[in-house]
Amino acid sequence: MTIDRKSEIIGKVLSPAMRLWLRSQVDSVEELQFQILGRDRQILRGYIPEIFLSSTRAIYQGLHLREVKLQGENIRINIGQIIKGKPLQLLEPIKVTGEVGLHEADLNASLSSSLLSNAFTDLLLTLLELSGHPQPNFILEKYRVSWQKVTLNTDKFVLNGTLTDATDNTQPVSIRAGLKLVNRQTLLLNPIEMELPDFLNTLTEFEVDLGDDVDLKTLSLERGKLFCCGGLLVRS
Repeated sequence: MTIDRKSEIIGKVLSPAMRLWLRSQVDSVEELQFQILGRDRQILRGYIPEIFLSSTRAIYQGLHLREVKLQGENIRINIGQIIKGKPLQLLEPIKVTGEVGLHEADLNASLSSSLLSNAFTDLLLTLLELSGHPQPNFILEKYRVSWQKVTLNTDKFVLNGTLTDATDNTQPVSIRAGLKLVNRQTLLLNPIEMELPDFLNTLTEFEVDLGDDVDLKTLSLERGKLFCCGGLLVRS
């Protein structure tokens, strides 16, 4: 950890509180480093001009993040309570920019996370509806969906799983799609091929809206790796 030597408050009060707060946001992290930039008069007003963060092999809500480098600006915190020994809190949303690198192994380790597995299941149901499947929600009523493997190739991915019925009979399900960044809030899947019991379909394309809080600048997909660079609005 590196601190601004011009501020004793950062070194004695804010850095320990920040480290505790950052570690509370993740399930685990192998290495965590951060640098806080600011002067005492700014910190005493509860204002952090800038912070730099890097971590390796962090797990956030079950998602395995191999390499993360982030920068946050114009951060408002509850400095009065921190000085009294209370936990750090963000008082306003902050814009964070940076880089995130994922390996294929990270995604496969993250499949047990409800956050990722539910997102893949929602994608499956949406694609089924768009492709004209008569009863896409019937899949969830009849089967338990489990995702087993993600394969990353250049500009495309393959998602493999199983559908298990009430008698524990299983059948394969897969999604294969190209992946590109259309604009800062939109991903394009093109082409798309789905395969599941009694249904095989190819869609021309599907756009995924990431929401206004996301501001992606680059996204690159190559064999075994996914890398993205951009911004995200972090809400308190």
